[in-house]
Amino acid sequence: MELDTLFLSRLQFALTIGFHFLFPPLSIGLAWLIVIMEWRGWKRGDEDYVRAGKFFGKILGLTFVVGVATGIVMEFQFGTNWAEYSKFVGDIFGAPLAAEGVFSFFLESTFLGLYLFGRNRVSKGVHWFSALMVAVGATLSAFWIIVANSWQQTPAGFEIRNGRAELTSFAEAVFNASTWPRFFHTFDACLIAGAFLVAGVSAYLILKHNATEIARKSLKLSLIFGLVVSLLALFPTGDWHAKQVARTQPEKFAAMEGLIVGQTRAPLTVFGIPSEEPPRLNLKIGVPGVLSLMAFGDMDAHVPGIEDLRGEGHPTPPFVLTFVSFHTMVGLGTLFIVLTVFGAFLLYRRKLFETRWYLKLLLWAIPLPLIACEVGWIVAEVGRQPWVVYRVLKTQDAYSANITRGEVLFSIIMFGLIYLVLGVLYLYTLARIVKRGPETLPAKEVH
Repeated sequence: MELDTLFLSRLQFALTIGFHFLFPPLSIGLAWLIVIMEWRGWKRGDEDYVRAGKFFGKILGLTFVVGVATGIVMEFQFGTNWAEYSKFVGDIFGAPLAAEGVFSFFLESTFLGLYLFGRNRVSKGVHWFSALMVAVGATLSAFWIIVANSWQQTPAGFEIRNGRAELTSFAEAVFNASTWPRFFHTFDACLIAGAFLVAGVSAYLILKHNATEIARKSLKLSLIFGLVVSLLALFPTGDWHAKQVARTQPEKFAAMEGLIVGQTRAPLTVFGIPSEEPPRLNLKIGVPGVLSLMAFGDMDAHVPGIEDLRGEGHPTPPFVLTFVSFHTMVGLGTLFIVLTVFGAFLLYRRKLFETRWYLKLLLWAIPLPLIACEVGWIVAEVGRQPWVVYRVLKTQDAYSANITRGEVLFSIIMFGLIYLVLGVLYLYTLARIVKRGPETLPAKEVH
């Protein structure tokens, strides 16, 4: 593949957003679990939950800081590497990004400071409310980012005038066809990431006999929470999102599901080995009719395939990467359900805290939801290609043609080195926090 300016610009954006996207899911999921911990600590006067909230609050603060630093770099690229895109959609794309900054980021950052440093300086109710506002702010931030990206997937509420997309309806642009399915599915994925982080860290503390009672309570909470949100990722959020993609982005849906030729009673692919050109799926194992039922609620419904859509003049996305990423996400989602169901079974049998192999498994499972988020993002973005705005603006027409290949390559190397340092520092600091464990609170700090 030729390393031209367009390819390098795409690679840079993929690297920067891929690294950034490791942190918001953890921040959002962890924030909501801290809300529950602090509520129990306050209302029950339970010192263990207070200590758990304070302990995981340090991890939240660390994750938030790194997420902000990497997110700012990501947004700068719209003006540097993607000037034609910014010129074309600036009237629309700028609104949700501004809303994210004004209404969400400042809400989250302000109340995070109050939560981290306001304990015993404000009332117990206000302190809990600050934790709630951190979670709400982080969720609102995700909502506005999803709005901006969803508009690229299913653009609405605009007209093209003088070579630019101009906003005609803010409500239609915000609540386009994919906003709600994508938001709830992504939000649920964030909750899964937070649940597995808390579960894995709690498992580590139990294995090391550090603050064991606190770790037992946080593990029990995160497992039950994780079981619920893992099931929600399958249904209704995953099912809803899949139906939306089938109706509004049939090229992506066909690539995701490995459907080469359209058919009625289309099978749901359980296994297959894809090849790119021409797109083929070898050793395919499928369940007849299930894909038609999942997409359109009717086992006899016709689902268009890749060859049908190409015949109609619709370019289709890279097949292998879209198919493999989607099935990796689905496989990991299934694993999350299996892990949490088994954990709930051990909890019911009162063997959870003594089953060391399972506790070790939870520790090693911490990064898996983040991998699921990353491959889910690949499905969303690669599955939309060759469009940067679906059926409106192609990616090849959106990049900055006045920058050189050497400039982009140099910035990729620099960002790569900076992110490597940031990643190492984050993991090092996180490890120190976890090894130190929850602090012993003075009596006045017990809610």
